[in-house]
Amino acid sequence: MATLFDPLQAGDLALSNRIVMAPLTRNRSPDAVPGDLSVTYYRQRASAGLIVTEATAISHQGQGYADVPGLYGSEQLAGWKRVTDAVHEAGGKIVVQLWHVGRISHNSLQPGGGKPVAPSAIRAKSKTYLIRPDGSGEFAETSEPRALDAHEIPGIVDDFRRAARAAIEVAGFDGVEIHAANGYLIDQFLRSGSNHRTDNYGGSIENRTRFLFEVVDAVAGAAGSGRTGIRLSPVTPANDASDPEPQPLFEHVASGLGSRGLAYIHVIEGATGGGRDFQQGDKPFDYAAFKAAYRNAGGRGAWLVNNGYDKDLAEKVVAEGPADLVAFGKLFIANPDLVRRLKDNVALNAPDKATFYGGGARGYIDYPTAA
Repeated sequence: MATLFDPLQAGDLALSNRIVMAPLTRNRSPDAVPGDLSVTYYRQRASAGLIVTEATAISHQGQGYADVPGLYGSEQLAGWKRVTDAVHEAGGKIVVQLWHVGRISHNSLQPGGGKPVAPSAIRAKSKTYLIRPDGSGEFAETSEPRALDAHEIPGIVDDFRRAARAAIEVAGFDGVEIHAANGYLIDQFLRSGSNHRTDNYGGSIENRTRFLFEVVDAVAGAAGSGRTGIRLSPVTPANDASDPEPQPLFEHVASGLGSRGLAYIHVIEGATGGGRDFQQGDKPFDYAAFKAAYRNAGGRGAWLVNNGYDKDLAEKVVAEGPADLVAFGKLFIANPDLVRRLKDNVALNAPDKATFYGGGARGYIDYPTAA
């Protein structure tokens, strides 16, 4: 019977335990460059079986929040190389989450102050994070997007490909995770609430999933399928994501991913950061059927679950088989030595929500270890 602390082979990734540090946006990378604080932050948490970095923009157009990192400039890649070197020196494994926010952005963050891009020109009922002139942060309404022309889509697929190759070859990551969740660009194409297109990228489930599969194939080709994971959130309402029939949509996604040899599938269960029993549509989402669709299509990647897990629930799903890996988010913010604390039943630090987004060392690298 597997435990959280057993090793696991996920594609080409040899992991020392089943505990994953979830991607956590912290808004501490001015000019989109990870700095000294980021090096320390990730090194402190290298005992995780796998670290998934905060979401990282594949292009300037893909940027949606102030002071989040990128993968499209030499200084950004050099900053990330310092991070990966530190994690590897501490014995850890780290993958970068590839991100294009789509419509979840603001004109002030876009090239030339232009409109964010999206499958359709539908403004999201959501907010983004900006930096005021005095250096303080604020949440602001997202800007109205413009619909992508069909001829622009291959260019974004190429941006994903270039970012994946640079992540492996230049920045030294062990792998990459495609962010196809939480109402960002790929998820916007998937869902009927944000995709009203009438061309080959809209309408039917087959068309709405086309962009996702094009991105997966491009990224896996650049990074290696065994070094590629993907994050999905079948029912989350995050960033105004909606679809009345998520079950057939995501079972189609799962079936399509089954033949692509990915390292892992990262699933957010329920509402991101909220109720695990949240549902869209008339019926509760059947996560077992979702996983079965992937396995029945030949998928052998590790199954990574996320959202509201504590030690007891994590141990249960790993021991009984529904999951191979479990991701922890807020617990890793406050507990750099979370793996040791869980293993030895050491009391956990409580996270300081006031320091989640933006700022400096406080609430970022100053949480005490159990030692």
